[in-house]
Amino acid sequence: MKIIEVDNLVKVYGKGKRALKAVDGVNFSVEEGEIFGFLGPNGAGKTTTINILCTLLLPTSGRALVAGHDVVRQQAAVRKSIGLVFQDPTVDEQLTAEENLLFHAILYNIEPASKRRARMETVLKMVELYERRKDTLKTFSGGMKRRLEIARGLMHYPRVLFLDEPTLGLDPQTRHHIWSYILELRERENITIFLTTHYMDEAEFADRIAIIDHGKIIALDTPDALKSMVARDVITVHTADDERMAEIVREQFGLDVRRNPDGRGFSFKVDGGAEFIPKFVEQSPVHVLSISLRRPTLDDVFLELTGRQIRDEEVTDKDRMRQRARMPVRGHIAR
Repeated sequence: MKIIEVDNLVKVYGKGKRALKAVDGVNFSVEEGEIFGFLGPNGAGKTTTINILCTLLLPTSGRALVAGHDVVRQQAAVRKSIGLVFQDPTVDEQLTAEENLLFHAILYNIEPASKRRARMETVLKMVELYERRKDTLKTFSGGMKRRLEIARGLMHYPRVLFLDEPTLGLDPQTRHHIWSYILELRERENITIFLTTHYMDEAEFADRIAIIDHGKIIALDTPDALKSMVARDVITVHTADDERMAEIVREQFGLDVRRNPDGRGFSFKVDGGAEFIPKFVEQSPVHVLSISLRRPTLDDVFLELTGRQIRDEEVTDKDRMRQRARMPVRGHIAR
């Protein structure tokens, strides 16, 4: 069953000659219970598309359904169906963990008070923060705050959870723990996860990945299928004269050569890299300082399709989801 359906989605900013088409006829769907990765360079249309799906931005044309609800005509129903963890921290450090969740429950009109308390207990235990529920967030680590934001996004039992860079800036161990919770959540609740990330190892968790560039989906498939698009081994070489050696590789082997982003050495792709390397080093007229072999990764796919490496992208993109859905607060906080 499709939980998200996007049909010929278009978003244009401005008019006339200054018009900018940020999203250009995007089509894709997401299955219920799927982890769907959405990747793209800054300015590719990724954030704009997500903002439309989360009802934070109106499309120029096209149609999008989330949990069967139209994102333009049924915004309230869409918002009740989704949870959203923003890239920027949005919890209040002056409040306790419990108070942060309580405020969210009031915004979503979760009633009665006994129901709110039960849900708060459930999600806090799910992310292992129940024992710290009375503590202010000033005493929490970055990983604990992120776990609380995920718990908050689950308070109203959403069918789709949008995670915008869920582990950005966290240490590897904390990132691992966060992903343990996310994967367990998917299995336990059959919740759909819509993910953006700059970490390609995290993108590997996705069942399918869509790569968007210049407002268009340029690839959509499983991680393994995407990597098969660049299935040749990647050889990285640094020599005493990289310019000369790169030219030799182009002329003698007819291979496409890319300079490494750090300016040291270059890379090219071959079949049978393990057999290629000894012959290459032995016959090289230029002294080889270092050479390495690796199998294709999602980084390679991203570079192949967009001409950029995702880790080179500005993480502090000004076009993040900074807007907030405005919903009326009803009733009073009940403890």
